[in-house]
Amino acid sequence: MPYFKYTAMTATGANAKGVIEAVSADAAQDTLAARGFIPTGVAETSAPSGGESGGFLADLSNRMQSIKPQELILFTKQLKTMLNAGIPVLQSLDVLYDQTENPKLKNAITSIASDIKSGATLSRAFAKHKSIFSELYCNMIRAGEVSSTLTDVLERLIYIVEHEFKVKKDIKSALTYPIVVVIALVIAFFVLIFFVLPPFISLFAKANIDLPMPTRVCLGLYHVLSHYWYMVLGVVGAAVFGLSAFFRTEQGKVARDGFLLRLPILGPVFQKAAMARFASIFAILQSSGITVLEAMDILTGTIGNAYIARDFQNLRVQLEQGRGLSAPLRSAKSFTPMMISMISIGEETGNMEEMLREAARHYDYEVEYAVSKMSELLGPVLVAGLAGVVGFFALAIFLPLVDLMQHSMSGMR
Repeated sequence: MPYFKYTAMTATGANAKGVIEAVSADAAQDTLAARGFIPTGVAETSAPSGGESGGFLADLSNRMQSIKPQELILFTKQLKTMLNAGIPVLQSLDVLYDQTENPKLKNAITSIASDIKSGATLSRAFAKHKSIFSELYCNMIRAGEVSSTLTDVLERLIYIVEHEFKVKKDIKSALTYPIVVVIALVIAFFVLIFFVLPPFISLFAKANIDLPMPTRVCLGLYHVLSHYWYMVLGVVGAAVFGLSAFFRTEQGKVARDGFLLRLPILGPVFQKAAMARFASIFAILQSSGITVLEAMDILTGTIGNAYIARDFQNLRVQLEQGRGLSAPLRSAKSFTPMMISMISIGEETGNMEEMLREAARHYDYEVEYAVSKMSELLGPVLVAGLAGVVGFFALAIFLPLVDLMQHSMSGMR
């Protein structure tokens, strides 16, 4: 369906412009008129503002107009409230368009309303905007449409978006201090190499003493970084580019996420966060009438960890063979014994949804505890690392100075 750029006047006389999706220019004008606009110009364009094409500038504009989690939460809450009050979908979208400030979300609402007027379902209209509405979000909307429980599904979606926003915020907050310490460590390293060490280099070169190992290491680092800095930058740049390209592949994502899960302090946090996400989403999918096989497909794309998502792909194959869920899970390396036990009890008692909700609550608590523990553990470790770097350079400088002083005193005697 083509897109049309438009300029229009609002009911208050203000100017408005944007992009709208419609079957024709006349249909675009009709849609604008239905929204209370007076079209002053409509012209076909190749892509919507902030869309998927348009090169670097369009991609940069798309990034600058990103949707914040708070905006998505507010949008979903408002949509649920209006639908729950019996307001039709199109009228609800009109109200949301007027109340939304984010340009990218406004364009998405316009496109969704246009698609619905053209006969598309709500879930199909939402699915055209994957950069805003995740695969889980769109599938939940589809489940709500099929089961005629859209408002209930939106309530569960609000819980998911709020829950994930809180977990990410907690983890980000816990990592702020370690990141600051790491930056300080890097700055201290370069300051010591380029500003503290050089005055002593000529002194050590003239002295007829054997330099200790820390000093020889520091001198080697200074020589490499001062004379071959362009090669160092090239190697670092090539490594970053190569790793970035590798991590964009499926195999690279699995390797990266598997490595993160095996980290000593951070790994348990990532695993418990993934278990909480899995349990809460799976419980909501179960209550929405989505089959286990469909749930595995949705979880594969929404779990947020490629290493664990690979287990879902294997689970789906075994589920199709009628082996149940708990038995295949026991062979999955990324699932905790407690999660497997909860699912097994849920299968045996026929109360899977309740067991998953209990597991989600448990792992929510575990994530909070693990995040606080991570902050306690990472702080001293990183401070010790900073002290170790400074101490190493201090030894590199003062050990030969002590030897030099001893030689000088021996010469005076």
